[in-house]
Amino acid sequence: MIVNFKKRRNKLQALTFLGLPLVILGGWFYPLIGFLLLGCMLGAIGVALYKGRAWCDWMCPRGSFYDLFIKKFSKRKEIPTFFKKPLIRALVICLLLSVIGLQVYIHWGDLEAIGLALVKVLTITTTVGVVLGLIYQERIWCHICPMGTFGNILSRGKYPLVINDTCNSCKVCSKVCPMQLKPYIYKGTGVVSENDCIKCSSCVISCPKRALGFELKKAA
Repeated sequence: MIVNFKKRRNKLQALTFLGLPLVILGGWFYPLIGFLLLGCMLGAIGVALYKGRAWCDWMCPRGSFYDLFIKKFSKRKEIPTFFKKPLIRALVICLLLSVIGLQVYIHWGDLEAIGLALVKVLTITTTVGVVLGLIYQERIWCHICPMGTFGNILSRGKYPLVINDTCNSCKVCSKVCPMQLKPYIYKGTGVVSENDCIKCSSCVISCPKRALGFELKKAA
């Protein structure tokens, strides 16, 4: 069952990751392709409104790329708490939005120039994510990604991961979580209050006690 789950998830990611090279490579020749980045941004926010950060699981081309390719070469170390701090995430949002806003202001009316600016931003941030992913863990960029942060804020209370009292704290869930979350520590409350959960179900399918699920009622 776990093998079939992984194959299905990888197949979905194999389809969506193609959007990343399409924009990063094709965008230099056809700059208007860069506007697809805005589509991804709207998609991430839209999905977060009703299903949390589910977009980041397999619908995000960059997240899929990190899982499919960078994971194989990553040292898979624990992600430093520095990258999870709200202040750092806020600074990254301000920086990238300022850069994009400035480029739009400078090139206002020139759609190709604006599109190329978006391609450059995606190229640089993806490169940073690759480097950090190789040094630490493949999904480290997802903790400071602006759209991921917006998704984090908008996902509160949306499609929560819950845990019942059959959990024996074996920690399997934390080992398979692509975001390095620790669902088992919430068995006392029954709800995993981690807004960075990308709803991938890796922990659900891997839990030997079947203690995890989405909208699963806590055992009496």
